[in-house]
Amino acid sequence: MGSEPGWCLLLCLALSGAAGIEPPTAERRQATDIVLECLLVAEDRHQGAFASSGDREKALLVLKQVPVLEDGSLEGITDFQGSTAAKDGSPVVFEASVDLVQIPQAEALLHADCSGRLVTCEISQYFLQARQEASSERTVWFISNIQVSRGGPSVSMVMKTRTDAETGAVWHPTLNLPLSPEGTVRTEVEFQVTSETQTLSHLVGSSVSLHCSFSMAPDLDLIGVEWRLQHRGSGQLVYSWKTGQVQEKRKGASLDPEQLHTAGDASLTLPNLTLKDEGNYICQIATSLYQAQQIVPLNVLAPPKVQLNLANKDLICSIAGYYPLDVVVTWIREELGGIPAQVPGASFSNLRQSMVGTYSVTSTVTAEPGSSGATYICQVTHISLEEPLTVSMSVSPHTATEQRGAFGVILASTLFVLGLLFLGLRIQGLPRL
Repeated sequence: MGSEPGWCLLLCLALSGAAGIEPPTAERRQATDIVLECLLVAEDRHQGAFASSGDREKALLVLKQVPVLEDGSLEGITDFQGSTAAKDGSPVVFEASVDLVQIPQAEALLHADCSGRLVTCEISQYFLQARQEASSERTVWFISNIQVSRGGPSVSMVMKTRTDAETGAVWHPTLNLPLSPEGTVRTEVEFQVTSETQTLSHLVGSSVSLHCSFSMAPDLDLIGVEWRLQHRGSGQLVYSWKTGQVQEKRKGASLDPEQLHTAGDASLTLPNLTLKDEGNYICQIATSLYQAQQIVPLNVLAPPKVQLNLANKDLICSIAGYYPLDVVVTWIREELGGIPAQVPGASFSNLRQSMVGTYSVTSTVTAEPGSSGATYICQVTHISLEEPLTVSMSVSPHTATEQRGAFGVILASTLFVLGLLFLGLRIQGLPRL
């Protein structure tokens, strides 16, 4: 996030001074300007995602008089003051009114710099799929895509401007648009789509709600909501709502129709997650004139099951049923009254993957109990676990010998039984006198 020089400094100082202020007893909001440093992407026809090509130049996006929660941090903040004329090399300033829509994540945009977050902002021209306005005045649209780092919101806003200039108005040299007396390109936000971009991580079998909300001008109609899943190069429809007609391609996927119409909440609920549900979910909102989308990443996790067994002198730690792939196995040896020490030289089996996509592997070390015995611990660390899983086994000096003796007895008994069976078969095959 950026701002007019000194603007953010004043805001951060105000935030610091307000640290000891008690929160207000009732929610109060104050209208303030939010100023963001952006890049203007030229001639890139996109419909609500970050641009990937085209020439870029510096720009400022000024969201005018956005209602922000008043918590004592806005005292002394002044509104944005533009220059009287655009100069060579100066950024394009888009002055955007938000009177027709709501900006639900305004506080996150306003305080991003002071909270140590970065804001990525791109503005490009927005091209309608079908021009629906019959007017003698030429209309120009822009779309701004804003994303706040560290799990902050992502917002796409469609802004509308007109080129009906006053006599003697100054025109921007590259955009061919008239400028206001303050040297800005005046626009009006008519549509916005917002999501929380923090990557969601949920366990197999759990439920998740994927956030997506929108706000639009009163003269627009909601046409449809579509959720799609993209993963490893393939895409598929998950759920769609179009003027009341529902397609549920993923069993159990749902959104609340009442919240959709009354609160602009198009969040999708997925119950009983499986590994097939992992990927990037695209929420696309279509109105009678515009459409925009947001991406919500979802990771599905499966925690490992761990077992420890002794086979001859080998300790075998079996780690099964985990996802994703990366797992860390640590062996620890502790003698009676001694200090625990990590065991080097563990070997691993080939990785195995089940039909449902989970992984399994075994790790093996040679037991060296010493003269007084030792305890071996297999510790498993995985992203699905809040803390490492541990299994342990005590090994005495006689354990391996006893196992080898038991194996010898079993082997001798087996050979004896096989000999008797062979002898019986030979006797049955002899001719009778």
